Amino acid sequence: MKTMRLTAITFAAMLLTSLSVTAADEKKDPGDVKYHAAPSALADVPMVQSTNPKAPPMTVAEFDTARKIYFERCAGCHGVLRKGATGKPLTPDITLGKGTDYLKVFIAYGSPAGMPNWQTSGDFTEAQVDLMARYIQHEPPVPPEFGMEDMRKTWKVIVPPEQRPKKKMNNYNIDNIFSTTLRDTGEVALIDGDTKKIINIVKTGYAVHISRVSASGRYLFVIGRDAKINMIDLWMEKPDNVAEVRVGLEARSVDTSKYKGYEDKLAIAGSYWPPQFTIMKGDTLEPLKIVSTRGNTVDKQEYHPEPRVASIVASHFKPEFVVNVKETGQTLLVDYSNVDALKITTIGTARFLHDGGFDSTKRYFMVAANQSNKIAAVDMKDGKLTALIDVGKIPHPGRGANFVHPKFGPVWSTGHLGDETISLIGTDPINHKQYAFKQVASIKGQGGGALFIKSHPKSQHLYSDTPLNPDPKISQSVAVFDIKNLDKGYTVLPIAEWAGLKDDGAKRVVQPEFNRAGDEVWFAVWSAKNKESALVVVDDKTLKLKAVIKDPRLITPTGHFNIHNTQHDVY
Repeated sequence: MKTMRLTAITFAAMLLTSLSVTAADEKKDPGDVKYHAAPSALADVPMVQSTNPKAPPMTVAEFDTARKIYFERCAGCHGVLRKGATGKPLTPDITLGKGTDYLKVFIAYGSPAGMPNWQTSGDFTEAQVDLMARYIQHEPPVPPEFGMEDMRKTWKVIVPPEQRPKKKMNNYNIDNIFSTTLRDTGEVALIDGDTKKIINIVKTGYAVHISRVSASGRYLFVIGRDAKINMIDLWMEKPDNVAEVRVGLEARSVDTSKYKGYEDKLAIAGSYWPPQFTIMKGDTLEPLKIVSTRGNTVDKQEYHPEPRVASIVASHFKPEFVVNVKETGQTLLVDYSNVDALKITTIGTARFLHDGGFDSTKRYFMVAANQSNKIAAVDMKDGKLTALIDVGKIPHPGRGANFVHPKFGPVWSTGHLGDETISLIGTDPINHKQYAFKQVASIKGQGGGALFIKSHPKSQHLYSDTPLNPDPKISQSVAVFDIKNLDKGYTVLPIAEWAGLKDDGAKRVVQPEFNRAGDEVWFAVWSAKNKESALVVVDDKTLKLKAVIKDPRLITPTGHFNIHNTQHDVY
């Protein structure tokens, strides 16, 4: 270990410039890496061992062990093929020149730019560090493709459409049901927003990323990181799965057709691997069409073999899906009016596209290009890029938050992973033209590490979480702003303290979500799977604690989505 420490000092300056995790060389809490790089579904997928005669020798057993570690810990940031995304490329043309000793130092000690200190944190042993340093000098193994035949083998219609209820068979206020991701159990909890009682725990894919609702509000669609989609019928006496399918080996996004005349007709899902999107029947999830997203980057016009599909939304202005391709920085407008003859408009925005949401009129889609520190505004009516807007460091809006500013009129806002700012962008080109699609203000929140920001048309408050901030006081609380007086700063709500959890879990507070009426805000208090977690409900008028929802089945709750607000894109 003494040798390791001396080597770390020797190479420190070079490490910060040559293999840093983010393009902007910004500090990030290792919690961010762990949030975005949750164990990949590719960890156990059979792959052919790739060899490189110039790389350090590895046995087949060592290679397989290292491959599993890479997909569990590293692929989310550095990519399946190690081409880089949030993290820098780790291909042999780069790593071989560094050498094993150099790479061991970097893996063991990390970097201020955000690379976790895998050995000194206790996550890796010294032997595992050596293993990974050798592994990344070999050619990356390529996972298998996943085509129509593979999908159809996984497709199940549990309850055919003709056997489903003809009318709502329960007394739940469906508009106020919440779908809460139970990250580490492969489930979602359906919770009655009126009574605060769990309706059902539904089996899903692993680590559900988002929940989306059909145009009619009847069906709930959730997608796991293992690319499994579950379709839940909310009309059933006890809402549960009616269909499922896998659209790849790893995925993040799903949505359904919302344009008039196409309600509930189609569903779409985007995959991380293979890089593609799939269009399905909206009532059964039968896969109909697969489209690859491999192509050239928007900036250097270089071919990228692994451009993953990030966020997907459904346009309210045309029969189109908006598909955002992460690594190429391309936003695709997919006309689904004829699935057999798809028309796709390709709009160059910026890299690396992540998540976003509509402005209050739903005409403009606002999407974060997180490593470019920009928000792209895409016009859903005219089908073109309206503006690229410079914001803070590593924007991460979730769906963002819309509200009316006293001076600037309607604005859409985002928080950031890389700094404490919240950017406000004007979205009214008619009555506030001078402010439209510009950053009109930047206010300070508690700190970096923000994931989600939220308001509501009936609320006078703006909420921002900071679950990935390294300071527990910040990660366990939220900032609340009075949108009529933003200059006075924020009020801190001690959400984790209000939860009254009995153990010493991380208690990260994540994703504010309003109820149907807009008078309550729900938060997940997220601890490890062997620790107690909870949901906390706050009265939006008084900013006082209203309820705490605890249940042994609420394991690692993260994202949660109100049915009405998700159905109608209210945020």
